[in-house]
Amino acid sequence: MTTALSPRTERFFLLTLAGIQFSHVLDFMIMMPLGPILMAAFGIGTHEFGLLVASYSFSAAVSGILAATFVDLFERKRLLLIVFTLFGLATLACGLAPGYSTLILARGMAGVFGGIMGALVQTMIADAIPFSRRGRASGVVSSAFSISTIAGVPLSLWLANHFGWRAPFVLIAGLSVVFLGIGLRFLPQLRHHLSEEKRAHLLSATFSVLGDPNHRRALFFSALIIFSGFTIIPYITVYAVNNVGIAQTDIPIVYLVGGSATFISARLIGHWADKHGKVEVYRLVALLAMIPTLVLTHAGVLPLWVWLIISASFFVLISGRMIPSMAIIASSAQPKLRGTFMSLNSTVQSLAMGMATTLAGFLTSLDASGRIVGYSLVGYVAVAANLVAIWFVSRIVMHGRNA
Repeated sequence: MTTALSPRTERFFLLTLAGIQFSHVLDFMIMMPLGPILMAAFGIGTHEFGLLVASYSFSAAVSGILAATFVDLFERKRLLLIVFTLFGLATLACGLAPGYSTLILARGMAGVFGGIMGALVQTMIADAIPFSRRGRASGVVSSAFSISTIAGVPLSLWLANHFGWRAPFVLIAGLSVVFLGIGLRFLPQLRHHLSEEKRAHLLSATFSVLGDPNHRRALFFSALIIFSGFTIIPYITVYAVNNVGIAQTDIPIVYLVGGSATFISARLIGHWADKHGKVEVYRLVALLAMIPTLVLTHAGVLPLWVWLIISASFFVLISGRMIPSMAIIASSAQPKLRGTFMSLNSTVQSLAMGMATTLAGFLTSLDASGRIVGYSLVGYVAVAANLVAIWFVSRIVMHGRNA
């Protein structure tokens, strides 16, 4: 069951969710290009940096479990905006953190609220948008990733290079205030999932979700696609600077080119998923994604223009898989349990993200010259997980498919 929105309301609804998602995505993504700066500022290696990135993911996993106990008990808009406010405050705390330990703690708090927020955004898309347009809707909201790489990451890196690593977090906190005001104005209330039926206990909805074999299959698939991407993603910038020979000052160009490419591709992939089938398009994009994954993780010293082609292809195809796959995952949930399911999905994705980042941190190391060793092995792990996901996706049943 979905809430009928007029075309104009639906457009503003999706653009507002994309803006909120932009803040969330930029907050998470900025840690990767800040890697060399943070490693130098705190005197840490790849293991410690991996833990810094993973602290966000593991906290988001815990919050997803907690959110599953209450997320379907509240109206969606109000809950999203409350969580978004707390997320903005936690991000501001990151910018004010005096050292490595306090930054890990602040990142953990941002992860707590960011995990709930990401789940709510996907839940609201599935609540309000019919299955036939859900791929395109996911593409619109996924454009937040593209815009964050086109504008957000380069601007944040410029601020970090000129004003220090704290500046990007202060920027994101400020943007959160802006999008909070927009959300108050344009997000519709979504309450059709609310029921007079009383739960037996707080975990009854969680047990109902996990008791459904289709839900369990979708959660496993979700873990695979996240794991296959986040073994690679957190260390791209460090690898580009230390191994490929890309100057730190050129990193904003890498994200600008990659983001511009994904901005164009995201909505096209969403349209193709609705037209040609979400499973079919997912499998095609995921297969193609293995090529830049292997090339990127085996690259040596390269000129900037070659690295731009490789990294942009990686961004387009790795993020492109997520558009049909998130439509598949959200559609696998029973509508009355969708909020609980998506919260648990956020937990599973965050755990997979944290495990992937931590594993890659232990598979790689810095040699005496400062180069990363072991990144090629990480590439093979990513491809193996991707192949399992491609095989497994056909086992998931999507609700609303024949509506």
